[in-house]
Amino acid sequence: MLTLYFLRHGQTQFSRDDNFCGSGLDPDLTAEGRAMAAAFAGDYGSMPWAGVFASPLKRTIETARALCDSWHLGLEIRDGLKEIGYGEWEGKTRAEVERDYHDDYIRWEADPAWNAPTGGERGTMIARRVGEVIEEIKERHSHGPVLVVSHKATIRIALCALLGIDVGRFRYRLACPVGSVSIVEFGSNGPLLRSLADQSHLPADLRALPGT
Repeated sequence: MLTLYFLRHGQTQFSRDDNFCGSGLDPDLTAEGRAMAAAFAGDYGSMPWAGVFASPLKRTIETARALCDSWHLGLEIRDGLKEIGYGEWEGKTRAEVERDYHDDYIRWEADPAWNAPTGGERGTMIARRVGEVIEEIKERHSHGPVLVVSHKATIRIALCALLGIDVGRFRYRLACPVGSVSIVEFGSNGPLLRSLADQSHLPADLRALPGT
C-alpha cells in the first residue's frame, strides 16, 4: 500500500525563536537543523523510497537533500507543499502580531481555516493546494513509502484533511515539532495515521531544543 511520511524541516532561527515564518521568508537551517536532517537520513535512508517531494523553500530542500544526496534519490519540488503565507506577520513575534494586528489575530486564533493572517492565506487555501499534491502522489505511486518534506502548518492541515478533522482546529489538535515525522497509510478503509510527530530518530539533545 501507499504510505506517506510527512517530515517537517529541521530547525531555523525562526522556529527556534518562535517567530512567524511562512512562505514569505526563506531562511536556511541552523547547524542544529542540519543535524536533524542528517539524523533522519541516517535512520530512514535505507528504506525503499518510491519518491521524495518537498516544498520549494530552502529549509525543506536542505532537509530533503540530506537524504537524497546520501542515498542518490531524486527530489521533486511542489509549490503546493509551501508553508502558509503569513503576510504582514512574517518574521514577527506573537506579541507583536497581537499588538499590531489585534483583530485579525483574534479572528485567526478562533478559526484559521476561514480567517487569514493579515495579507496571508486561509487554512482552506493550504488544504486545497497540499491536497492536489497528495492526489498526484496517489495517482503516481500505488505502493511504497513516499517522503513529503514540508512545514508545520502545512503538514498539520494535510493531516486534518486526510483524517476528517476540522481544518480550523489544525493548530490545536496535532503536534508537529521540527524534525518530526508523521506516517499515514492508505488502505482499503482510507487514510490511517500510524505515527504522529515522531522524533525518535533524533538524539536527545536535538529533541530538547527550545522553539516550535
